[in-house]
Amino acid sequence: MKLTPEQRIQLHGFNNLTKSLSFNMYDICYTRTKEERESYIAYIDEQYNSDRLTKILNAVSDIIGAHILNIAKQDYVPQGASVTLLVSEGPIVEVPTESYEESPGPLPASVVMQMDKSHITVHTYPEYHPDEGISTFRADIDVSTCGEISPLKALNYLIHQFDTDIMTIDYRVRGFTRDIYGDKLFIDHDINSIQNYIPKEEAALYDMIDVNIYQENVFHTKCKLKQFDLNNYLFGYTKDTLTPQEQEEITSRLKSEMDEIFYGKNIRS
Repeated sequence: MKLTPEQRIQLHGFNNLTKSLSFNMYDICYTRTKEERESYIAYIDEQYNSDRLTKILNAVSDIIGAHILNIAKQDYVPQGASVTLLVSEGPIVEVPTESYEESPGPLPASVVMQMDKSHITVHTYPEYHPDEGISTFRADIDVSTCGEISPLKALNYLIHQFDTDIMTIDYRVRGFTRDIYGDKLFIDHDINSIQNYIPKEEAALYDMIDVNIYQENVFHTKCKLKQFDLNNYLFGYTKDTLTPQEQEEITSRLKSEMDEIFYGKNIRS
């Protein structure tokens, strides 16, 4: 007889494992003048202000089944925003079996499990090249939970909330809990790859690389959009207004920027 995860892992006391998800997204735009760059950053600043970010984190809190204790949010001058949610144990509902499987989490907000004191944060970082030409928006989201539920269940929702060209995703399980015999458990669920928590239709859009350290319960996945349409990276005009040479030069700059972010190093041509 095959045992269920609930039967297989009987704990002594509370589950003390800490599971941390770090989701970094990048949006890239070509801004050929100071005015375009300032307009792009103003647009991003409005799109991802602290009020909207708070709504996104509230939905994440619902998905992982947390009660919000406190919200701290701030819009910065000249740009950028931060939101931090302190959360505590949520109401216990029926344990869904998918919590133990590698599968994308829900898009609708729904309470699925209990969780002890922890936090959810987001910080935004608009950035641009000093010589103009490339502007970049980065958002860092961290979801840290205690107990059985994995914050990876919020990943599907987060991907759908940000229009992203490149994603860097880290997941790590820290600490240990004990079973009823006193033996330490350093992870309480099977995981092969973060990619298994990304819906197939979304995963098909990206080139992805895994760097995992299984024995340390550390998982890392990088994603970069496969398809490139120059019109998606121009702000306020289309490629039809550019000469073929301009289109080629801008495309080269954008792709170089994306490769450097994806591979994490400067690439000189």
